[in-house]
Amino acid sequence: MAVVDEIAIVLHGHNRDADHHRSWRVEAGRDLFGNWIARVSFGRIGCRGRAIAREFASEDEARAFVRKGLRRRRSAIRRCGVDYRVVEASAAASPLLAVVGLASSESDR
Repeated sequence: MAVVDEIAIVLHGHNRDADHHRSWRVEAGRDLFGNWIARVSFGRIGCRGRAIAREFASEDEARAFVRKGLRRRRSAIRRCGVDYRVVEASAAASPLLAVVGLASSESDR
């Protein structure tokens, strides 16, 4: 699957006390046929993890999917004690991150 990286976000979450070190990455954009694709990979940092891909009829649907995933990562501190921070983000991802309110990390913890 060839995805143009129009939206690319990498988040890392750490809770040293509980030994939780998580990674979440999303890439969304048009494929070679003009369809919107979102690809998410997640899991423990340093391990293989999992990956899913979804196809959407429009850019709005793809952005809504990414926004929903970001909101879920934002609430992870309440659910499982992991505080996700932005490690990398494309310019197109900035509006989504602002809406959700995820902070960039000053240093890699």
